[in-house]
Amino acid sequence: MIVYWNIFLAFFIPGILGYGGGPASIPLVENEVVDRYHWLTTEQFSEMLALANALPGPIATKMAGYIGFQQGGIFGAFVGVFATVAPSLILMIVLLGILYKFKDSPKVKRMTLLIRPTIAVLLGIMAYEFFLTSYEGSGLLQTIGLVVVSFLLLEKWKVHPAFVIIGALGYGALFFNST
Repeated sequence: MIVYWNIFLAFFIPGILGYGGGPASIPLVENEVVDRYHWLTTEQFSEMLALANALPGPIATKMAGYIGFQQGGIFGAFVGVFATVAPSLILMIVLLGILYKFKDSPKVKRMTLLIRPTIAVLLGIMAYEFFLTSYEGSGLLQTIGLVVVSFLLLEKWKVHPAFVIIGALGYGALFFNST
């Protein structure tokens, strides 16, 4: 049972102190698993880090899952991943609780009204940049064609967005050569 507590502490502490996400917590995790608990050597940690960087997804949870599984099996992997996300999860619950408590406050309502246009502008900028990148990579005719077909599929025929994305990926795989 002590091994699960150690796994929890080894990843919970870097989760609290590693402000800035996975890359910021890597040295803290290394300190815990190499120097404090001696679960890995520096060489093993660097190999595990290289493998974690090669796989998709958040690096901290991949490291926690691997080391937790190595030290405590499937439950150890669960404990490690939970300990990694627990600080953010706890903070989100607390902040959402505070926001919910003051949801009828005029200041909170004004704040959320001001955030909506900001998010809309950021999404618009992102869509414009995606369009520009698509235009530069595949040409105006292809880009407009994909936009129109995607719009019709989503809005007129109510096709699920996942199928539209899969279709666009298939179209790109069939008709565009990567250079």
